Amino acid sequence: MGRVSGKVALITGAASGVGKADALLLAREGARVVLTDVNEEAGRAVAADIGTENALFVRHDISSEEDWIGAIKQTQEHFGGLDILVNNAAILAMATIEDTTLELWQKVQRVNSDGYFLGCKYGLAAMRERPSGSIVNMSSMAGIGGQSSTAAYSASKGAVAALTRSVAAHCRAQLYPIRCNSVHPDGIMTPMVMTTKRLGSGKPGYIREKDPKQLMARMAKPEDIANLVLFLASDESRFVNGAEMRIDNGYLMWAD
Repeated sequence: MGRVSGKVALITGAASGVGKADALLLAREGARVVLTDVNEEAGRAVAADIGTENALFVRHDISSEEDWIGAIKQTQEHFGGLDILVNNAAILAMATIEDTTLELWQKVQRVNSDGYFLGCKYGLAAMRERPSGSIVNMSSMAGIGGQSSTAAYSASKGAVAALTRSVAAHCRAQLYPIRCNSVHPDGIMTPMVMTTKRLGSGKPGYIREKDPKQLMARMAKPEDIANLVLFLASDESRFVNGAEMRIDNGYLMWAD
């Protein structure tokens, strides 16, 4: 207990899935948490479960620069600063390069790429006022390997990984005590993943339907990801910077 005691964390997309698991675990380990999401009802419910002394919900569209400025400001005013930023919120679109329209491409990039850029930019500025800081960016194995069914999503997660390396290099060059790392899961059993449909199809697009054993082998639970996020957020990982942390149960080594 207490692995992030005394720290203040802002977690995007915290109303459900991995973001919710991150918020609950960081709070249990001593952090005061700001949960942001566009889903106000669910987000406020998670904050209430944690308790008003240690949690604050902020409605937040991560693609909006104005919303980012407001969320950081509310964090500083309510809890006195920011030590941990978990860029977790994202959207998933199941569409190949042939099926992806320019409109869909831009929609995905606006949230998954622009939103993370804004988070890193304003989160870094806030952390410079603190003794140290940790930015954790949620990327994906889709941003490392090739995934034919998610052209726009894969590209956005590749951008997140490259942005993470750039931010980490900048912090090291400037001698800022701030780290930035990316997390790369394969599939996660979240509402977003388990209900997303392939473009033009009524069937789920990301579930390994044919073999239940493969489903369990390659689909993580949100808590599995949260455990890694906690490590990266804590001082235990103080020498980990610019890393691409795969959490995929050997996805890249899967040969069959």
